[in-house]
Amino acid sequence: MIYKNAVINGEIKDIRIENGIFAELGKIDGDGVDLQYAAVIPGLIDIHTHGAVGVDTMDKKDIERISRYLLKNGITSWLPTTMTADMEDIRRVTDSIPDTDGAKILGYHLEGPYISKKHKGAQNEKYIKNPDINEFKSLKNIKMVTLAPELDGSTEFIKACGAIVSIGHTDCDYETAVNAINCGAKCLTHTFNAMPPLHHREPGCIGAAIDENIYVQVICDGLHIHKSVIKILYRTFGADRMILISDSMRSTGLSDGEYEFGGQMIDVKNGVARTKDGALAGSTSNLMDCVKKAMEFGIPADDAIKMASQTPAALLGLNKGRIEVGYDADFVVVDNSFNVISAVSSCSVI
Repeated sequence: MIYKNAVINGEIKDIRIENGIFAELGKIDGDGVDLQYAAVIPGLIDIHTHGAVGVDTMDKKDIERISRYLLKNGITSWLPTTMTADMEDIRRVTDSIPDTDGAKILGYHLEGPYISKKHKGAQNEKYIKNPDINEFKSLKNIKMVTLAPELDGSTEFIKACGAIVSIGHTDCDYETAVNAINCGAKCLTHTFNAMPPLHHREPGCIGAAIDENIYVQVICDGLHIHKSVIKILYRTFGADRMILISDSMRSTGLSDGEYEFGGQMIDVKNGVARTKDGALAGSTSNLMDCVKKAMEFGIPADDAIKMASQTPAALLGLNKGRIEVGYDADFVVVDNSFNVISAVSSCSVI
């Protein structure tokens, strides 16, 4: 497949794709799809999303609808993220990876049950437990796991689990977080949310992440974190370590109303999702919305895009996130306002 007249990093190039890989970039002979000098950016990768368009990842049977919605919005691959639930429900969801006609599923992000009750957020406390490595090893297709490292058994779990460990939904102190990082934890889950704040005498896991220079996930919807703090994180971690996520829920792409989330009802009003006791729940923004919000806050477009493509790909160890020969052919055609015209993943085209 050949795509003609793409603007990539300000240069006009043609794109040739073979077997889902960028095979050639430059002036290419032959006919192809004319992109009419529209900008082309890498496909976005959302490593933390619970759903969209009325479907939750825990539903599993309708996950195809989420993948199609994501691809239409420039997200070409993703990690369906589970909720704290009965382990058999989690096992049912993660037992297989559907081959969807949309954004490619890369594996699953297990958010709970190995988390703090104090910082559970919208997670169901009934199913929260200490890490169990044998239980975890019985699950399939887990690419990432969110963990509160102060829980008994965490050190051994981090060393043995074989998945990317992200510190989150935690009440841990600085020393505990540093130890978890030294044992192999590589990331913070939705930084600043569901964890102790950065305090000048008690820096906690955020201070540990700064000192150890690990990756940080950030919900950049303009609601979960103030724009000033978004810019602080960007200046601290840079585009190589800061990862934009949506943390989207089933109401994403739909209107306000009442929605189920993790076994409880959530109210969405003016696009803001809250539990019945008023706590912020998931986001109603998709990842492209978050990229555009980062630009609105003053982050350069190239870095905002990188934090939603190349950087999560680096964390996951993927051959994605770059428009370069040899990389997976995931890309998005956008207009001057970064609205999606079309999107191509290595398995699907919309």
